[in-house]
Amino acid sequence: MFEYGLSFMIFLPLLTGLAMLLLPLNKEVARSLGFFASIIILILGVNLFIGFNGSGGMQYVENYLWIESFGVNYGLGIDGISLMVLMTGAVLFPMVFSLFKNKSKGYYANLLIAQGAMIGAICATDLILFYIFWEVMLLPIFFMIGLYGGEKKLSATIKITLYTIAGSLLMLAALIYVGASYHAQFGKWTFDIVQLAKLDLGGGSAVLAFIMFMMAFAIKIPLFPFHTWLPDAYTEAPTPTTFILSAVMAKIGIYGVIRFIIPVFEIEFTRFAILLSLSGAAGMMYCGIAAIGQKDIKRMLAFSSASHMGIIALGVFCMNVQALTGSLFQIAAHATSTGVLFLLAGLIEERMQTRKIDQLGGIAYQAPIFATFFAIALLASVGLPGTSGFIGEFLIILGAVKFNGFIGFLAATSLIIGVCYMLWMFQRVFFEKSNERTEKFKDFSLTEVLTFLPVILLILAMGIFPQPFIKKIEPSAQLHIAQLYQSEKPEVATITTNILTHKKQ
Repeated sequence: MFEYGLSFMIFLPLLTGLAMLLLPLNKEVARSLGFFASIIILILGVNLFIGFNGSGGMQYVENYLWIESFGVNYGLGIDGISLMVLMTGAVLFPMVFSLFKNKSKGYYANLLIAQGAMIGAICATDLILFYIFWEVMLLPIFFMIGLYGGEKKLSATIKITLYTIAGSLLMLAALIYVGASYHAQFGKWTFDIVQLAKLDLGGGSAVLAFIMFMMAFAIKIPLFPFHTWLPDAYTEAPTPTTFILSAVMAKIGIYGVIRFIIPVFEIEFTRFAILLSLSGAAGMMYCGIAAIGQKDIKRMLAFSSASHMGIIALGVFCMNVQALTGSLFQIAAHATSTGVLFLLAGLIEERMQTRKIDQLGGIAYQAPIFATFFAIALLASVGLPGTSGFIGEFLIILGAVKFNGFIGFLAATSLIIGVCYMLWMFQRVFFEKSNERTEKFKDFSLTEVLTFLPVILLILAMGIFPQPFIKKIEPSAQLHIAQLYQSEKPEVATITTNILTHKKQ
């Protein structure tokens, strides 16, 4: 039934977006067409999630030889690792087309192209195919910020472009090294990730290639200290673009580490695991402290998002099932909660013509439904029990303590910082005295309630009934971690054992 479903989910938004750019459509028709396409992707995504059996292996596989001379395949498939990232790319896009009605035809087209490329990157099982989709998904972001961003859009566009181009070039160089190494060892070309995992890499060249790959994904996550492009890009980008960057694209950076780096560079990954986990924890702390001093609600959410990406990355670097399962769960939890917060902040800006926290106040008295939805997303973001944010963060902290007590303590402390600045912001914006701006703030219409309600219910469902989600992702996490401990490379087993028992090398 779903034999070609992944290809359809990739190319429906891609081709629809390209058609919208070429055809003489007005913005209302373009928005309706984009909304209709995103609803189809949503239906397919839900059907895929229901049919996914959580066995740990690849499902819905499509594999066709593409460039025979270099062993490049059109290979697609998903497992529990890619499932949660894919669902964020499928579930959230209809909200954007429903809420933001005054964008141009080109903007809606770029949204669809970005969605198709993201789904392609998530589903690709061939490294070359992944790289192509990785590059394609950056182009719409460049245009959406550069053409439709805020007052400082030029500097923000230049910064994010320089960072992403640098990361892409590093990835390309490392990709060529990996392919050439496979050819040297086995006498044939391939970029299939299952086959590349058989490589026996070592020496300075392998370390350099690992660093190149890691820097490309660290920029996209972003991982401290490669986060400096994020505050300006998130702040100056139109709200739907910020939403995409935070809710989906950053998660593909995490996904790339799990899918491509760990299987191929096992030795290098285990060697640098402590350093990488410290980077994740430091990013949580630094971005959390930076968020405290922000006076712009969108910029505060930008630093908050970067802080939460730090804990998701930390879970990947801790090399145990609890932390990795928590990271995969938190990918969807963070996408829904932070995505909703960015969209609601965008509506505040659209209605009030300001994002300054000290110019807002009393919104809860004028718009109780709006405030309730904001509060639920905010409480999920800070990890309140009963919401989606608690489960993932709890599992990651548990795994982090198991991995290294100090790093676990640092991560837990950083979460407390997030509670402080988020509740302070909520109190200022929603419960202080109303002013001339906020006295005219209108509550949600029925259409807006119906737009946000499914995601709000999903946030609560994931917090109250997490097991249906965990059982689909945990087998893949177990399989991934088992591959590290059962590796045929003796050095990998030695390093993991020494790290986890806190022995000195």
